[in-house]
Amino acid sequence: MTTKTLSVFDPAMCCSTGICGTDVDPQLIRFSSDLEWLRAQGVVVERFNLAQEPGEFIAAPLVKAALEDTGNSALPIFLVDGRLVMSGTYPTHNQLAAWTGASAEVAAPKSGGCCGPIVDGKSSCC
Repeated sequence: MTTKTLSVFDPAMCCSTGICGTDVDPQLIRFSSDLEWLRAQGVVVERFNLAQEPGEFIAAPLVKAALEDTGNSALPIFLVDGRLVMSGTYPTHNQLAAWTGASAEVAAPKSGGCCGPIVDGKSSCC
């Protein structure tokens, strides 16, 4: 699989992830988790916050054009390898997988629970 790059252009938020403060949007928590999952799959993830990095929004022609046409309602904007794939809402886990070629399956836990770790595909249970 060729390494893909996902570029995320978020609306202005208090911090880079939006999961700070007292009223955190559960959608942003899920999305941050999905981004970590993508990184573990080998996808390069770039995330830009309008409040902290406005120059990145101007430097990306597709993002700049979307903001000029639609305004802030275009945010968030998602590019994969420079190609616009979505704007206006956060994607699902399966959409991220489809765009990047990552496996949408959730990995099975490596632990055998109370029996101990699984080694060479075998549990250490008696």
